[in-house]
Amino acid sequence: MLLSALFGLVIGAVLGALGAGGSILAVPALVYGVGLPLATAIPTSLIVVAVSALGGLAARRRTGAIRWPVALVFTATSIPAAFAGTALGSHLPERWSLLAFSVLMAGVAARMLTAPASSGGACRTLSGRVNWRSCLPKALAAGTAVGVLTGLFGVGGGFVIVPVLTLLLGLTAAEAVSTSLVIITVTALAGLAAHGLTGAHLDPGITAIFSSTALLAAVVTGRLTSRLPAATLRRAFAWVVLAVAAGVAVSALC
Repeated sequence: MLLSALFGLVIGAVLGALGAGGSILAVPALVYGVGLPLATAIPTSLIVVAVSALGGLAARRRTGAIRWPVALVFTATSIPAAFAGTALGSHLPERWSLLAFSVLMAGVAARMLTAPASSGGACRTLSGRVNWRSCLPKALAAGTAVGVLTGLFGVGGGFVIVPVLTLLLGLTAAEAVSTSLVIITVTALAGLAAHGLTGAHLDPGITAIFSSTALLAAVVTGRLTSRLPAATLRRAFAWVVLAVAAGVAVSALC
């Protein structure tokens, strides 16, 4: 129970501060730290992801940074894709699922370490609006990818959403984080519903402690995010993710 609380604090803090990335550690923490089987860890992670994202949104509810049309576009494809990802995961052996997850974690860490400091806004017109004609297909494709990853691995997908919102659609950092939290919440709930249909079981005590501590951390860091060195935090977190990815890969292969 103590480990559940500690891991929940860490994951909620990262998600609240960066709007992405924290949930990538939820499944390894639940499997290797808490001792849950993968089939239970994934839906538990989805609850933690949804609760943490809601906490981050609560801290930002008055900023007006959420771009609802963008969130709607993403969730239009991420919701059905989450069900598809869940169905796919049910046919994979646990060892191969964990090995694939370690590869995903390594990719996320590499993306965090190499991401450009500024956003390009490639889909913004000169007037500041989003050019949906050219960017809608890419946004829908990204939503599909996020949904599949959410259903398959129990992650929020913010590590895909935030770069797409900033580099592709040209949202500001504040807009990208707030909008990503909406998408993460909806997609995680869709993934949880999909796992519920497969008969997944939860540990009520661990789920409650993990989720509540993650929520607390997400709310607090969401309020303090402007005071944190986000670039430094992101790079440090990336190295942690890379180390955990190596550990998961070794464990899956042995």
